Amino acid sequence: MRILFFASLKETLNCGELTIDHSEQLRTVNDLLDLLSVKGEPWQSALENNKILVAINQEIGKRGDPIAPNDEIALFPPVTGG
Repeated sequence: MRILFFASLKETLNCGELTIDHSEQLRTVNDLLDLLSVKGEPWQSALENNKILVAINQEIGKRGDPIAPNDEIALFPPVTGG
């Protein structure tokens, strides 16, 4: 599974892309975020934000959406406009 991080989230985590092996325990985006949060700080603080936007295979998704082994998951910070 390929995970992409964008904008300030990428900067905070000092990581633009991560590849992980999918397991049966990863059923939803929430499961993935919980797994990544175990990495400690700054991961935990950055990923606990309920306003993080998610795209699954380049389509906007929700935290409860299912994920599959070959999915690409993109995580974005909240979008602000001006």
